[in-house]
Amino acid sequence: MKSSELGLSAMYRILKKAGAERVSDESADELRRIIEEIADSIAKSAVDMASHASRKTVKGEDVKLASKPFNKF
Repeated sequence: MKSSELGLSAMYRILKKAGAERVSDESADELRRIIEEIADSIAKSAVDMASHASRKTVKGEDVKLASKPFNKF
């Protein structure tokens, strides 16, 4: 099993803030898995954008542009 970069307790807090009265371990773990997949995709795109601009440093603008496909609001 792959170790996680995000804490499980943060997932419980996110679900509680969204209005859940009770949160199962399975739902918190699944939310963590999904968020990590999305974050990994955004990070890879941001690195590609920085590389394309001949930079080694990933800037906030790279991350913002890379996250556009995931913005629904």
